Amino acid sequence: MTDLSSRARTLVAQSIAARERGDAAGERQLLDAALALSPRHPQLLNARGMRSLADGALAEALGFFASAAAEDPQAVILWINQATVHRMIGDDAAERDMLERALSIDRLNFTAQLRMAELHQRCGREIDAAQAWSGVVQMAAAMPERPPAIDTVLERGRAYLADHTAALGRRIDDALAGNPSRRMAACVDHMLGRRAIYTNQCAGIHFPFLPADEFFDRALFPWFADLEAKAPAIRAEALALVAAGGDAIRPYVRQDKGTPANKWSPLDGNADWSACFLWEYGERNDPVCALCPETAAALAAVPQSDIPGKAPTAFFSILRPHAHIPAHTGVTNTRAIVHLPLVVPEPCRFRVGGETRAWREGEAFAFDDTIEHEAWNDSDQSRIVLIFDVWNPHLTGAEQTMLQEVFRLTGQGGTAP
Repeated sequence: MTDLSSRARTLVAQSIAARERGDAAGERQLLDAALALSPRHPQLLNARGMRSLADGALAEALGFFASAAAEDPQAVILWINQATVHRMIGDDAAERDMLERALSIDRLNFTAQLRMAELHQRCGREIDAAQAWSGVVQMAAAMPERPPAIDTVLERGRAYLADHTAALGRRIDDALAGNPSRRMAACVDHMLGRRAIYTNQCAGIHFPFLPADEFFDRALFPWFADLEAKAPAIRAEALALVAAGGDAIRPYVRQDKGTPANKWSPLDGNADWSACFLWEYGERNDPVCALCPETAAALAAVPQSDIPGKAPTAFFSILRPHAHIPAHTGVTNTRAIVHLPLVVPEPCRFRVGGETRAWREGEAFAFDDTIEHEAWNDSDQSRIVLIFDVWNPHLTGAEQTMLQEVFRLTGQGGTAP
């Protein structure tokens, strides 16, 4: 302790030794003697207050801490110590005042932030507590070497925030029980940390300002009902093709030799994910279409994209039991990818962005494949889906025509995974 006489420093050293050997009375007497020599020394006052606090003399301790803070108002610990006494007394308002004084000096003081979070939680101020605990968790998580006590605080904070978020989610879900829109539900889920918001990732042409929706609104595809009416016939043709086998069915993933190992390597040349193409890179596969006249007619009746050398693409996608198609993104958001599920054993699932759905046989849907997506067949049977691409329904006819020219000149495009 600075600015103390030699005699006072000796008394302080002796008081520390007394404390270490458990001599509370001796420590108290020695500190009082030191204070008699330097009655306004803030560190001495604080030490005497800590002795009173340990003795359970709360009012006395508070007096010493207050006197110390009056002498050194910028010492954060002196305000925190007063807050501690008020907490033990049960004076929530005074504790909050002291903590606010401490934070006004050092907004990043971990102890003050923690005590404020605990105070808000204890008083039932849920929003304030969540905000405070969020700050504490961020500070604790950022510490490069945390002692066990801080790890315990981090666990407490995360548990409180998880419980708070779950309770808030239940209240919001109850309040929105009138069947909120997908967008509203996604907004709430993102706000509560229950899902991420995914953006377009285009390897080719990215058309700006189109809605980045994971699954397109069914109303944008008025021809779905006609397509779905043909699903039984299409299914029969797909099953006949699979039963016959042959070269028309091949692994979907076929990488060039020498390609470095990547997420597609397990499926490279692997029939776990196979395809039988009716259209590929804008070319009609006449032999397959001849074997599948109902499917070929159904495709001819829908507004497929038409980009010479690039689109349309249409194929039966066959995913074997327990196979997984890893998360990936497509080439361009100028198209929509349509799935018509034909054979869907349970359980099978398909994720686009933050939403995972189960395929339902005969029920078509369209999605934006430039948003991250993946598929699983967790069943013991093969899953078969008819997949094809159409223009993004948010493009105008004029934009589609201009894009055809752009694709022709740039050579961009691609198939639909």
